[in-house]
Amino acid sequence: MSLGAKLIELRQRSGKSLQEVADILGVSKTHIWSLEKGQSDNPSLELLTKLAELYKVPIDYLAGTAPEGVETAIDAQAMRFFRDFKQLGDDEQRILQDTLEAFLKRKPSGNGSS
Repeated sequence: MSLGAKLIELRQRSGKSLQEVADILGVSKTHIWSLEKGQSDNPSLELLTKLAELYKVPIDYLAGTAPEGVETAIDAQAMRFFRDFKQLGDDEQRILQDTLEAFLKRKPSGNGSS
């Protein structure tokens, strides 16, 4: 997936407009638009770092150098969730695990539940 496609997907998932992203990052709306459209595909390391922080994904995901298995924004979000999960206390982890199990039980079989 191209950098532009990743940026569009991440921005849409975040619910932010082009202008909001530009304002947060301190760049022009046109610059963000040109990155998303592939007209400018060589952002500075500083901007790439800011984008990764904004969208909470590894910088190597955006740079296209992510290790095998980190191919989509969903994978990056799952990694962030896992890092955050590990910071929770035992009670909070148990609540999330119970919630996940309840959701998995509601799905038809064959959808990856163990």
